[in-house]
Amino acid sequence: MTTTILHVAQSSGGGVARVVTDVAAGQLARGHRVVVVCLPDSALSAAARRRGVEVLAWRAARTPDTRLPREVADLRRVIESVRPDVVHLHSSKAGLAGRLALRGRLPTVFQPHAWSFNAVTGGLRVASVRWERAGARWAHQVVCVSEGERAQGLAASVEACFTVIPNGIDLDRFPVAGAPRRDAARRRLGLAPSVLLTVCVGRLCRQKGQDILLGAWRGVVDRLPAAQLVLVGDGPDREPLMNRAPADVVFAGAVDDPRDWYRAADVVVLPSRWEGMALAPLEAMACGRPVVLTDVPGARESLPPDVTARTLVPRGDGPALADAVTALLADREACDAIGRQGYVHVRRHHDVRRVVERTEAVYDAALRARAAGTGSFPARRPGLRPGRTSGRVRTEEAATASKWPPAR
Repeated sequence: MTTTILHVAQSSGGGVARVVTDVAAGQLARGHRVVVVCLPDSALSAAARRRGVEVLAWRAARTPDTRLPREVADLRRVIESVRPDVVHLHSSKAGLAGRLALRGRLPTVFQPHAWSFNAVTGGLRVASVRWERAGARWAHQVVCVSEGERAQGLAASVEACFTVIPNGIDLDRFPVAGAPRRDAARRRLGLAPSVLLTVCVGRLCRQKGQDILLGAWRGVVDRLPAAQLVLVGDGPDREPLMNRAPADVVFAGAVDDPRDWYRAADVVVLPSRWEGMALAPLEAMACGRPVVLTDVPGARESLPPDVTARTLVPRGDGPALADAVTALLADREACDAIGRQGYVHVRRHHDVRRVVERTEAVYDAALRARAAGTGSFPARRPGLRPGRTSGRVRTEEAATASKWPPAR
């Protein structure tokens, strides 16, 4: 049966864009009508169109502000024009606006791609947690990309029907980077064959923790003077990071295709403060490169179990990060062995085709629940009203949810 699937994302670059593009293209190949709603002239818009997916524009700010009612109304009009069978909301802003626009009237799937409350502290974190609890009643299914992400939701008392679908990548795009491909990639990038290259691929922002890596880097070059660090990506923290970086650290900027950087690297590192399950480590392992990660949700689950002792470090621990990177750069044999293990692991567990199949099963569950008229929401504890907010703090999101959109 052909299904009309509507993907909505405000986060229109980086890992979210790659996930949405790959899943939407896979669904299109399975015979469904697939529409992506996102920022116009964005990386996601361009990538989805290249894969043959229909794209519609939705202009929305990254964070909630006074424009939210208009954004909700605009999104509702788009949804009504498409008339989808199921709506898949990606990340926090689309999850907010989409659930307010729909209120469960269509089969709705929400995928956090890392919970919104991880990005804030204090009163804003309290507000964000309360919204996620309230908004859960308007999602027939919540898809987490790791057990760690689901555990965070449960710990925050977000009560929903969770399904865990680990992230996957298009493995055909990432052939293993043996010595010939490594040397060719270095030539294209203008890198010396002998440099001990560490690469970090990710948006330059607090979440990805490049500041932690820069703080740790001196501990690497003090022991390995030939070591070179390259940060691949762009973002709001570019200028402050450049101001604190040693002169020999390279900022490569945003790239449409990071594969040459993975192939050229000796070690790929991602020192995130929080994640759901990052794509960059999966892509690096698919190229046969070893990765060093901080122990945040999704990191341990994305690694081969036998390598975590050498490649997983405590979150925010600069000295441990420096030690792990140094140990791998100094041991070519270990780098190659861990890279081979990662290559096998990713091909066994993180093929995007498996993600597409499992996502379709989630849609079927949401469609059945909506057709039954009861939703698929879990039973609530006695005395706890679905989505209830309490106390003196009342978020803009919760206040808006009580008034917008008008019931029809």
